[in-house]
Amino acid sequence: MSESNESEILSNIKNARERISAELSKVIIGQEEIIEQMIVGLMARGHTLLTGVPGLGKTLLVKSIAETFSLSFKRIQFTPDLMPADILGTEVVEEDKTTGKRHFRFVQGPIFANMVLADEINRTPPKTQAALLEAMGERQVTAAGQTFELEPPFFVLATQNPIELEGTYPLPEAQLDRFLLNVVMDYLPQADEIRMVTETTAIQNETPQPVFSAEEILDIQNWVRQVPVSEHVVSYAVRLASATRPSVDSSPDFIKDQIKWGAGSRASQALILAGKARALLNGRYAVAIEDVQALAVPVLRHRMIPNFHAEAEGITSDSVIQRLLETIKK
Repeated sequence: MSESNESEILSNIKNARERISAELSKVIIGQEEIIEQMIVGLMARGHTLLTGVPGLGKTLLVKSIAETFSLSFKRIQFTPDLMPADILGTEVVEEDKTTGKRHFRFVQGPIFANMVLADEINRTPPKTQAALLEAMGERQVTAAGQTFELEPPFFVLATQNPIELEGTYPLPEAQLDRFLLNVVMDYLPQADEIRMVTETTAIQNETPQPVFSAEEILDIQNWVRQVPVSEHVVSYAVRLASATRPSVDSSPDFIKDQIKWGAGSRASQALILAGKARALLNGRYAVAIEDVQALAVPVLRHRMIPNFHAEAEGITSDSVIQRLLETIKK
């Protein structure tokens, strides 16, 4: 690719980031790192899981991001009585008024949208959670004996509450692995919280305006795929993901002592793909090891399972990943 094309792409991405930030700042206070990770997920054509305690504005953030895109948007509130058909759609019987004959017609469910908010995804049983699996992995839906393609771009942005255990159903590992990133939303710094409380308790008229079309998003996703990455950076990403696996002889001792299952090969792919998106967002047309390191925690945290001893000692996936970043040589 020529330097002029690279310069044009970087300029377009910079403009895109500024437009998104300007619109989101109308309703979202702070959370810059969280917003960057969410945008990385969208640019990389990946699904994102947003985890955080109640009252942090997870749903508001996802809805605000959706409002900055000229895309079809559906929200699914996951509840214990939600059925797969409530997500995918169902067949209904219709009667032809002229002939009197009856026939079946498939009515599409809310999964048939460009951007789907799966709110509190861990509040619905595994059978219904699994209904999302094919849609997320294959970007298609099989229902009523037919296969329906989901119109691109297609994203699932899911939220979950990590502290309430009663009435919740933890996502199975196979479905967790379908999420490119697991973004954890934490409490605002006090200064940002003061500003948030001040602004949200006054008259509020501004809402985010659409700034992107589906075609523009698809262009950005294609640009991300074209970003070059050196063999050295790919090797680092693979070594980092491999080091999370206790069954690998070269894994550090603390991994073998604290981790039950490590990240699969999809994690290596996710590290590079997300790294490409982050490089573009930061005005670079090449992936650096720093991009991989910056996204290691949201890429790997949901793909690692601490063992019983680690959980008993309060050791989390996040702390293990931070220790890995200090251990694995660049």
